[in-house]
Amino acid sequence: MPTLDVSTPNTTMLDRPSRSTAAERMRRYRERRNKKLRCLTVEIRDCEIEALVQMGLLNQETRNDTIAITEALHSFLDETLN
Repeated sequence: MPTLDVSTPNTTMLDRPSRSTAAERMRRYRERRNKKLRCLTVEIRDCEIEALVQMGLLNQETRNDTIAITEALHSFLDETLN
């Protein structure tokens, strides 16, 4: 029968303390605040996505990719407001 050595603790679990979801959310909030950013939920119409494509800010192939849409909106706001 194999024996289990309990004399040395399992250090892999102790190497990095885990963060709770609340702590992680607070870390992201503070990071955004330091960068003067706000996190918003925005509803966007298909015709507005099409306008981003027509303006050349979004590729037709990535029109359903939320990250690509977010980047296109950032570009639009930068060009419009700056």
